[in-house]
Amino acid sequence: MALPIRDQMKYWGIAAAVFFVALWYLGDVILPFVLGGAIAYFLDPVADRLQALGASRILATILITLATLLIFVVMALAVIPTLIEQTVALFNIAPKLFQDLQGFLSERFPEALDPDSAVNKSLKAMGERIQEHGVELLNTVVSSAATLINALLLLVIVPVVAFYLLLDWDNMVARLDSLLPRDHAPVIRQLAAEIDQTLASFIRGMGTVCLILGTYYAVALMLVGLQFGLVVGFIAGLITFIPYVGAIVGGALAIGLGLFQFWGDWLSLGLVAAIFVLGQVAEGNILTPKLVGSSVGLHPVWLIFALSVFGMLFGFVGMLVAVPVAAALGVLTRFATAQYRRSRLYRGLSQTDDAEN
Repeated sequence: MALPIRDQMKYWGIAAAVFFVALWYLGDVILPFVLGGAIAYFLDPVADRLQALGASRILATILITLATLLIFVVMALAVIPTLIEQTVALFNIAPKLFQDLQGFLSERFPEALDPDSAVNKSLKAMGERIQEHGVELLNTVVSSAATLINALLLLVIVPVVAFYLLLDWDNMVARLDSLLPRDHAPVIRQLAAEIDQTLASFIRGMGTVCLILGTYYAVALMLVGLQFGLVVGFIAGLITFIPYVGAIVGGALAIGLGLFQFWGDWLSLGLVAAIFVLGQVAEGNILTPKLVGSSVGLHPVWLIFALSVFGMLFGFVGMLVAVPVAAALGVLTRFATAQYRRSRLYRGLSQTDDAEN
């Protein structure tokens, strides 16, 4: 005999409470394991594909690990130092950019930017504040001993966790399936499959889209000659998972920087704008339909809300688990809505009697 609904809700409620309490108190501790699990989940289809081609699971895992480490080493040696250098330079040059903006506006709108006006002082203070806090933040991140130790631990623990989770992924899924309540196992499997499909479409699909567009923006802007093209491409690619936001923010930042660097060179400015227009066209018509699919099930507003709430409550780890939790809640909400529409509470006695007759 199955447990009453009230008891089931009590036990599931306790499990959810334990999850959030653990996330609250163990956020920094479980960060390497969350990252390792996310990497293993992302790469599991690649391992399955290699197994389908005849490789064993251990061989597939080793090949994927070596390829990933090679990519990471290339990024660490070729890209990351340049990215840090450009970011520091951007923070350092911010006051000059605001002074140039001030001079540009003064020439065309002299009455609005009097030397003693509030707008003039605000622009100057904003530039100095960005330089001061930006460089301070970077220096803290780079020089802090605790941060360096944590970074080293991440570099060591995350690959190890990802390797073992990827190696044993199918076995872990099978063990979890064997622990499901027998009365509810079919429904849980159905919901888990829908959650997996949503996550696969969003995390794997949008992750690939972000990587492709970020690389495209960075390379194209650097070829055009934009001074901080790598930073702009990194930012634009990083936030591409929010529809249109990546292109708008990246385009505005690139064009804004291009105005100071290429003023009068309208061809270069046009190329900068064309890069983001082409990227948006490719994303909307090729990349997202092919890699993500037409229906992901994660509305952008719901996604932003989940990221904001989990980030505020649980920090960086909360932002990492926000997307899976948002996907799971979305699937559960749709399931609950479908159940409600089939219930007597929604249909009423008259429709229930008609259906029975």
